[in-house]
Amino acid sequence: MLPNLLSPARRRVRGFTLIELMVVLVIIGVLGALIVPNVLERADDARVTAARTDVNGIVTALKRYKLDNLRYPSAEQGLQALVSRPTVEPVPPSWKPNLDKLPADPWGRPYQYLNPGVNGEIDVFSLGADGQPGGEGKDADIGSWQ
Repeated sequence: MLPNLLSPARRRVRGFTLIELMVVLVIIGVLGALIVPNVLERADDARVTAARTDVNGIVTALKRYKLDNLRYPSAEQGLQALVSRPTVEPVPPSWKPNLDKLPADPWGRPYQYLNPGVNGEIDVFSLGADGQPGGEGKDADIGSWQ
């Protein structure tokens, strides 16, 4: 004869009580509340680091452009001159592509280019998370002068 699987002794052993489930959910909630803000903060730090890396790469490409053409692209030619031959004067005599494609900043916006620059001969920068000039923390501008 088969034992009764639903006997009172078996029912108590098979599952968790509501209190045990609530305790586990509270523990998971507390851990989540402590960990999630730290992870989100790290994501902002990673975006700032990525923007700095991109700016340095673009400045390096601009220096190669200047070595080949004896000048930086004009403000009107912009950073696109690193990817495709400018058609706007002054057309560079020895143009070569210096980047495969222009990267967007980590917030999905194009990098800014000034020639002449405010902080140096040229300026390459991202406007940060807020997309506005200036700012503090993650909203601060990230530029070639830093």
